[in-house]
Amino acid sequence: MSDPFRDQVVALIPPLRGYAITLTRSSTDADDLVQDALVRAWQFRAGFRAGTNLKAWLYKILRNTFYTQSEKRRKTVEDVDGRLAAQLVCNPDQEWRLVYEELLVALGRLSQDTRDALLLVVAAGLTYEAAADVAGCAVGTMKSRVNRARERLAQLMDFDLAAAPRDAHSQPAPRTLDHAAFV
Repeated sequence: MSDPFRDQVVALIPPLRGYAITLTRSSTDADDLVQDALVRAWQFRAGFRAGTNLKAWLYKILRNTFYTQSEKRRKTVEDVDGRLAAQLVCNPDQEWRLVYEELLVALGRLSQDTRDALLLVVAAGLTYEAAADVAGCAVGTMKSRVNRARERLAQLMDFDLAAAPRDAHSQPAPRTLDHAAFV
């Protein structure tokens, strides 16, 4: 059984290929372009209205396909030998994410007072005096809460608190999230 749409499209392949060669300046790229355009035409054949100009419709699909692919190619850098890719360095962040998730869980297990104290002093960088003002407690109480929070957090995260520096304010800011940044 003959399909008139298919027969007309097949008859237009040679002129479509000629037009594609003028656009791409490569017979191989032209063949790929025509194939992509024909696939799209077949996918959207229900959108073609019988009695209208099939040739113009196919040329428009081919042209739009070419410009879409050209835009994608313009944004893509060809790196056949991998030289450019070798220059890209991205440290893996999986370990950081795991530690971060572990930290969030451990923080959630602290009491509200000790968590607030730790976050005010360590994360927000407030002095004990300023944190005590915010929390409405004595400075000694704030120091005690921060100390208990550090010890409990270290315990929950299985971290050796004795090996970590005690004064977080005197240490340079860590480049990555590690246990020492929170104790």
